Amino acid sequence: MARPQPAIIFIFITLFLDIFGIGVIVPVLPKLVEQLQGGNVQAAAHSVGWLGALYALMQFIFSPVLGSLSDRFGRRPVILMSLFGSGIDYLVLAWAPTIGWLYLARIISGITAANFSAASAYIADVTPPEKRAAGFGIIGAAFGLGFIAGPAIGGMLGAHGPRMPFYVAAGITLVNWLYGAFVLPESLPADKRRPFTWASAHPVKALMALRRWPLVMGLAGTHFLTNLAGNIYPALWVLYTGARYGWDSKQVGLSLALVGVMAAIVQAGLAGKVIKVIGERRGIYLGLLAMALAMFCYGTATEGWMIYGIILIGSIGGIGAPATQSMISQAVPADEQGAVQGALNSIVSVAGIIAPLLWTALFSWGLATSNTLHIPGLPFYGAALVSLAAAFTAWLAFQKAKAPVSAVEPS
Repeated sequence: MARPQPAIIFIFITLFLDIFGIGVIVPVLPKLVEQLQGGNVQAAAHSVGWLGALYALMQFIFSPVLGSLSDRFGRRPVILMSLFGSGIDYLVLAWAPTIGWLYLARIISGITAANFSAASAYIADVTPPEKRAAGFGIIGAAFGLGFIAGPAIGGMLGAHGPRMPFYVAAGITLVNWLYGAFVLPESLPADKRRPFTWASAHPVKALMALRRWPLVMGLAGTHFLTNLAGNIYPALWVLYTGARYGWDSKQVGLSLALVGVMAAIVQAGLAGKVIKVIGERRGIYLGLLAMALAMFCYGTATEGWMIYGIILIGSIGGIGAPATQSMISQAVPADEQGAVQGALNSIVSVAGIIAPLLWTALFSWGLATSNTLHIPGLPFYGAALVSLAAAFTAWLAFQKAKAPVSAVEPS
């Protein structure tokens, strides 16, 4: 099947806007919460934590639902419905008169952001198996660019009030929804669709259903551990660099911008080329070992300027995720791509719930003056171990499944 270029561009924009929407909230949502709670900083911090957890919980519940719906009715209606819902969510955030409305908006946002499952299935539908790793690199590129643009634009627009970024995000998202209504063809033929079942849409049952494919189940564990380690960035980066290197918001912004740029470069272009040469299995190992090395170096670096060089090393870790998703997508039939991608996104959501609690707890313990050892880099050492565990889990999956070498594996 030929790749419909306008549709792929639209999918990229949609995924970018998903991450952009998350990023644009980072600098302004706490201020909006504080404003709605009468300037009570302590109450605002408590509410921001619950809002983040609620968002991740909604993604966990609804990712397999939207994925299974896309297997039944096609990718196009699910993606467009989710986009429209995201636009409405931003308007609710912009208009919210009380804190209760923010909770409602986060519920809507968590549900509609689950369109990653349908978008990932779309990429699997229209990309040949030998090019699927590069196709899934689109997700990483969208993440990288959204990670750059979201906080930057949110911060600039926030100077005009904490609600302004949400109006802009709503306008952009709804324009993209209208654009998609004209350019997005359906990628799943009617003869490859399957009936919707609540078993495939239930988040826990959807995860358990992965056991039908031993390789998929094992690589799902790798995917979880990779995201658990990777989520140390949004959970801890500002606190860690501020406490250890005395970085201000400008330095934090520059470093995160470099993270985003490198993620876009590696996952949009380099990942596909490297995997074509060394194969998907070795691509997974290379990515995870590079991630582990970078995490160890972050924990060890004694000067802030060292961080920028480590970011370049860590960017190679971006090769692992598209290689993992490519192998998973090739192991399941076309009519179950949505359900499987939905289960994977639920896994990502669980990692998003656990990571902030785990990494901030380790950071707090490592800084505690009552401890004999003062280890501010402790959470990054933990993330390095988790990355190595992800590589080992992938190795076990290959051994257990005894999967044949894929078409893109070098002989």
